[in-house]
Amino acid sequence: MKIAFFTETFLPKVDGIVTRLTKTVQHLVEAGDEVLIFCPEGAPSRYMGAEVVGVPAMPLPLYPELKLALPRPAVSEALERFAPDLVHVVNPAVLGLGGIWLAKTRGLPLVASYHTHLPKYLEHYGMGMLEPLLWELLKAAHNQARLNLCTSTAMVDELAAKGIQHTALWQRGVDTELFRPELRSQGMRTRLHGGREDTGNLLLYIGRLSAEKQIERIRPVLEAMPQARLALVGDGPYRQQLERHFEGTATTFVGYLAGEELAAAYASGDAFLFPSSTETLGLVLLEAMAAGCPVVGANRGGIPDIVSDGENGCLYDPDDPTSLIRAVERLLGDPARRSELRQAARQEAERWGWAGATEQLRAYYRRVLGQRELQLVA
Repeated sequence: MKIAFFTETFLPKVDGIVTRLTKTVQHLVEAGDEVLIFCPEGAPSRYMGAEVVGVPAMPLPLYPELKLALPRPAVSEALERFAPDLVHVVNPAVLGLGGIWLAKTRGLPLVASYHTHLPKYLEHYGMGMLEPLLWELLKAAHNQARLNLCTSTAMVDELAAKGIQHTALWQRGVDTELFRPELRSQGMRTRLHGGREDTGNLLLYIGRLSAEKQIERIRPVLEAMPQARLALVGDGPYRQQLERHFEGTATTFVGYLAGEELAAAYASGDAFLFPSSTETLGLVLLEAMAAGCPVVGANRGGIPDIVSDGENGCLYDPDDPTSLIRAVERLLGDPARRSELRQAARQEAERWGWAGATEQLRAYYRRVLGQRELQLVA
């Protein structure tokens, strides 16, 4: 198959969407497919055997990490040369809308996927009143597609309830060869502690430092548990506010890590905290579980698809201010139970490889292409 992706986010940005895309492209190419990627400029011209077309872009004022790329004639020309069998638009916004238009005007089968719960982000940026309008815009864009893929059952249900048609689940995936418990090390723990005493209660957050991640919810845990230490791995537009918020606490801002350093950080924590209640999936939770780090996540969105409370991690109620504290105390308070959760978390992660997720996606593509053939025959 020849697949053209339009995505609003790609390398060098680091987030769960980019991780899924890079792993998907790798496995598509290994399976013999040809891939063309349209994305904001800044990415390499080729990635894992796929051609990448960078489109000039400008940062979104409220969220400078997200760049908006405006389609231009060169995009249409590159698509024409590639002659794809199918177009896949990832999180359609600006460049993605161009991809939708190009697919529709050329009669190309269109698949869209939903990864970022943008309507729920609005309230964290003081624009909650725009949520109904954004849902209408998303519905208009996604309903151009023959198939709309979501990364959790909660998002499949929510999009369907909002009037978005032809929804289906695109299963999760994680690199269990990179993220593994064996990378736990005292050296990494020392780095994560930032010079503080190791009390055996190292809390870890890895991901983007942004308002919608609700990282500030972790501070009451530190206040309730004086022996706890917190390491925040990553960076983002909310870092300065978080530095002020966590001032006076045992918190280390580590910055970005990648590769085996990142995997070692996951493996070296005593508990991974993910307070966000706006996640469509929460890929970092799967990475933590693969590394054998017990997790605490919100009982909201896509997270319950990954975390089974008391079996492979702990869930907390984001509407209850004390629930996160109780969940962390429950996890850290029993070393034997924590060890059992580590093992169960790793076992759960081992069920979800990127190869399987990509083969499921290829089956979806074949189904959409089959629908096209039936329409042509009819």
